[in-house]
Amino acid sequence: QVQLVESGGGLVQAGGSLRLSCAASGRTFSSYVMGWFRQAPGKEREFVAAISWSGGNTYYGDSVKGRFTISRDNAKNTVFLQMNSLKPEDTAVYYCAATGAIYYRDYGNRKMYDYWGHGTQVTVSS
Repeated sequence: QVQLVESGGGLVQAGGSLRLSCAASGRTFSSYVMGWFRQAPGKEREFVAAISWSGGNTYYGDSVKGRFTISRDNAKNTVFLQMNSLKPEDTAVYYCAATGAIYYRDYGNRKMYDYWGHGTQVTVSS
């Protein structure tokens, strides 16, 4: 069982930056693929980024490529999402998710993730 707690959300102006954190419980954090998803009002939950257990492989949604960076610190059981050049359309609740070993091609599939946090709100003003 893994429990995930997101933090770092808030209100920021367009063009600004935020860094989200996701703290995980459990001694097997380093064996999990970790992902970030987001959900805006009235929209489906959307894939943002994912990272392999070692941090050696990362994968991004098209809308955030070149602006967001996912990373992890296995010693601290934490995964991060650095968000730069934020746009109003990035406004959403951001969720951290975890899963065991999956194929790289499935990193963006929310149905493959077993554990979810409660989310943190990110609001980007124009």
